[in-house]
This record gives sequence, structure tokens and C-alpha cells, in this order.
Amino acid sequence: MTASLINVSYLGAAILFILALGGLKNNESARRGNLYGMIGMTIAVLVTITAFVTRNYNILIVVMVAGGTIGFILSRRVKMTQMPELVAILHSLVGLAAVLIGFANFMDPGVAYIGVEKTIHDIEIFIGICIGAITFTGSVIAYGKLSAIISGRPLMLPARHWLNLALFLGGRGVGARFVGADNHADAFVMLAVMTIIAFIFGMHMVAAIGGADMPVVISMLNSYSGWAAAATGFMLSNDLLIVTGALVGSSGAILSYIMCRAMNRNFISVIAGGFGTSGGSSSSTAGGDLGEVNTIDIAETAHLLNSASEVMVVPGYGMAMAQAQHATSEVVKMLLAKGINVRFGIHPVAGRMPGHMNVLLAEAHVPYDIVFEMDEVNDDFPNIDVSIIIGANDTVNPSAQEDEDSPIAGMPVLEVWKSENTIVLKRGMAAGYAGVDNPLFVKENTRMLFGDAKDSLDLLIKAL
Repeated sequence: MTASLINVSYLGAAILFILALGGLKNNESARRGNLYGMIGMTIAVLVTITAFVTRNYNILIVVMVAGGTIGFILSRRVKMTQMPELVAILHSLVGLAAVLIGFANFMDPGVAYIGVEKTIHDIEIFIGICIGAITFTGSVIAYGKLSAIISGRPLMLPARHWLNLALFLGGRGVGARFVGADNHADAFVMLAVMTIIAFIFGMHMVAAIGGADMPVVISMLNSYSGWAAAATGFMLSNDLLIVTGALVGSSGAILSYIMCRAMNRNFISVIAGGFGTSGGSSSSTAGGDLGEVNTIDIAETAHLLNSASEVMVVPGYGMAMAQAQHATSEVVKMLLAKGINVRFGIHPVAGRMPGHMNVLLAEAHVPYDIVFEMDEVNDDFPNIDVSIIIGANDTVNPSAQEDEDSPIAGMPVLEVWKSENTIVLKRGMAAGYAGVDNPLFVKENTRMLFGDAKDSLDLLIKAL
């Protein structure tokens, strides 16, 4: 394959990747965007194999078939509610690939540079392996938190910030020695030590982040995986890998910024520790006595909904855990058929990854035109007859506005308590992922419908 044909093919693949990102900006075009991305990746893989692989095709085919089979099986088995965990573990594989490619490139006897070119190439290897190692272990910890294998609470080690600083300076120092090493053996030792430091740094960084910040962590790790891929592209002198990595890295960084703004936080404060990791007032921490709650049963809930003109549904991670999206969709369709105006209000960080709630609602065939972002509906709550909260907690917590000592003070939330009636579907009175009690549950116009969300909605469908 000629160099010009390779460049044209890579350019076409890069354009398709850009179109894929553009397609993901809204629900209606997301499916088309995914298709563009798959076509672009197919072109990239086929051209790379044809142009650069000259032997051992049998090994390559076996590995590709094995990987494709595993991916296909996982895609069939993983539920939509498990998408955050899947995304996290896929990020870890990108990071691990960057580490392995970096070491392979370093040990390749066919790669020989001298002078300034060697220094630049060693820096590329260092950056690629370092970012890849941080992405790998950080993503593994994120997967553990999201899948409840390890606690979602932040790990608060003594002097943790000093530990991070020491790891950073240590990795930088070892990296400098790696670049300036006189022989290959010493350089390999330095590279291995730096990789271990990066592994530890990635683990500790994500372990210290609170569960409520997991959406930001997911987008942050997405960005890291992109930069790791870009660094690998420089290592291998592969233009398409550089472009693709830069697209993923920059889009992930922008998404992280958007998510941080949605929580009225900055990126450094997220890395330093998640919501609920520092002290607040006694009223702001989990386990306090909020007061007496008002409960409601299925029949009363059905009566309120049948009597309403305006209904707002606010889903959260509890809906995902109960797999109640289909029952929610059925309830909404019944209300719409009765002439009741029903809308969904989605908080930007609802769930465990950006767009988590939107994906679940799309799976349940909820019409796109009744799903709105928080900023689009927050001013409408005084005109809402009934707000139904399905498994949401931190994103509807009035402490963010009413208690300046709360760990989530200043975080924009859906102001559901301004509705005429608020019905909260929840298993119990436990605090949310941020570990902060929610005074919404004891407000005068709030009614608690305790129980599994899916079971409650199934009964509500019959009652309606």
C-alpha cells in the first residue's frame, strides 16, 4: 500500500471520528455518530494491518478473533445499568495497552535513535507509559467503586496530598534519570520504577475521590486514555493514533469541565477529594435525625397523578439499580394518554457517568422530546403539580442551597421541593452517594413511597 493511499485512508478515518463526536451531541443523532465511529475504526484497523504488518498474520488473526469474541459476548451480557462499569474497565484496557506498547517499543532492537531524536523518543515513551499506567489503575479502582466491589467512600489517608506530591516528584525524578540513562539496562530499571509509581498514583488518586464525583472521574479517565493513545501515536509515528488520541483526550477534558461546572466545583477540588470528604455541620452529614416523614401509598399516588396537569419525573441512580426504567416509561405513557403533560428533568451528574439517565430512558423508548436538562426545567417547578423522584438523592438535595456548611453547598440541584407535591420513591432513608442527608424527605409537601422502585411502579401501573 502506497504512502499516499495510507494518508488518504487515515484522513478519511479521522474525519469519520470527528463526525462521530459531532453525532454524539444529542440523542437523535447519537446512533448515526456511533456508526461513523465504527466505520472509521474499521478503516483504521484494516489499513494499519495491510500497510504495516508483514508477518505473523496467524497470531494477529487469532488474537483479533479472540478479542472480538470477548467483546461481542460482553456487549450481549452487560446490562444498560452496568454501562458505567463497562466504560471504566474499557478505559483501563486502553491504559494497559499504552503501557505494554511503550515497553515493547523501548525494547525493540529495530528502533534506534541517537542524540536529540533519542531524547525526544524517550520522553514520548515516558509520557505514554506514565499516563497509561495512571489510567489503568485509576480505571480499575473506578470499576471497583462503580460495581460495589470496593466501597464508594473516599480513602482518606493521612497527609494524602503530600503523598500525591511525593509520588509526582518521585516519578518526575525517575523519568529524568530514565531519559539521561547511559545504558539500556539502567534505563529499563528507571522505566519500571516510574511505571510502579504511576500505578500507585493512579490507584490513590481515584481511591481518594468520593462516590458523588464518579461522573467526573469517568470523563477524566476518558481524557487520560485519549492522551495515552496520543502519546503512543508519537511513539509509533502513527498520525491517525495521534489525531484520535487528541480527539478523545480533548473531548474528555471538555466533558470533565462541563461536569465540574454542573456541580459548581473545579477540577482540582475533585482530584483533591470528593463530596462529603470534609467536615460540615451536623445537619449535613449522614446519619442525622432529619425529622418525621410523610408517607404515601400506591392508591394515593395514582390519585395525585390522575388529578395533575403538570408532572415532572426526576430519575437517579436508584432507578438504574432497580432497573425501573421500563416501568417508568410505561407510567409516563399512561399519563400522556390521559392528556397530562409529563416531562423528565435530568441532572448533568445523575447516575454514575455522563448521560447515564439519558441512555436508560432511551433504552426504555422514552420520547426524546420530553427529556430535558436541569437548566431547561428548573424554573418550572413552581408550576408543577407532582414531581416524582425515582432513586435520585444528592441531585435533589435542598441542602446545596439552604445549608452553607453542607459538603455539597453550592452544587446546582433540581428544585423539586418547589412543586405543589413531591413524591420520592426510595427503599429507605439512607443518604446518597455523597453521604449527605436529604432534608427534602421531611418537607411538608413531600411524600415518601418506600420500597423497590420497580415494584412500586408496577403496582402504580395497575392502579392507574
